[in-house]
Formats: sequence, structure tokens, C-alpha cells
Amino acid sequence: MAKSDEKSADLKSMMGRLEDTLTTYLVDKAPFQLPSGAKEAIVKYGPWITLILLILALPALLFAFGLGTFLAPFAFLGGLQAGVSYGFGMVFSAVILVLEALAIPGLFKRKLSAWRLIYYGALLGGVQSVLSFNLGGLVIGTGISLYILFQIKSYYK
Repeated sequence: MAKSDEKSADLKSMMGRLEDTLTTYLVDKAPFQLPSGAKEAIVKYGPWITLILLILALPALLFAFGLGTFLAPFAFLGGLQAGVSYGFGMVFSAVILVLEALAIPGLFKRKLSAWRLIYYGALLGGVQSVLSFNLGGLVIGTGISLYILFQIKSYYK
């Protein structure tokens, strides 16, 4: 049981160091700071936009996951890498969506724990981009997401 506690503490320590490093480069040393009005607008309207988009996307997402379950065996016809990449993509997408849905109530209350759920979702999106060799998604999607997240972090307590 002690080894599990050690691993958990190591993971928390590592995530804390990563968060501190990203804060240094995306907030303190960033060449461009978002204006405070833009930050306030993102914090105020972001949860509403996320909620509306999740509701509108829910039927399409359920269809995609259902169809994905049916077509998953055929993905391997394109080769092992295509099948594994497809499977990882579906799993990562599901986890990211759940994290975002869980964060919405806390985002309305401006809780740091909700901000962290969105942060972990952005990190998982980056891992997904790396595993699928999507350099554009990694640099543009994950980079911009993390930049905006760290710019608005001070609004969450």
C-alpha cells in the first residue's frame, strides 16, 4: 500500500512541476498577454459555450461512438497502426469529453478544481496528438488551449 501512495505522490509532484513550468512560460514569460477584458469574457462565457456545444454535439458524438464500436474491427484492415490509433482516439476522446462535462458546474463557480479538469483534458488531447502523430493538433490545438487556460487561471480559486 505504501508504494501506491508513493506513486500517487510522485504523480502529483510531477503534475505540479509541469503546471509551474507551464505557468512560467505561458504567463510570466509569454510575449503576449491576453487583455483583462478578453480573459473576463472567456471566464464568463466559456462555460456557457462549452455547455451549449456539448449539448449540440451529444447526438453526433453518440452516433460516432456507436458507429465506432461497430467499425472498430474494420479499422485494423488498414494495418495495426491504423486500428490502434483509431482505438486510442476513441478512448481519449471519450475521457476528454467526460472531463469537460464534469468541469462545467465548477467553471460556473470559478473553482480551480474545474480549471484543472479542463487542463487535464488539454494534456490528454496533447497525448492523443502525439500518439496519432498529429503534429498540427499538438502545436496548434494543445498549444493554444494551454496558453488560454494558463492566461485565465488567475480567475479561478
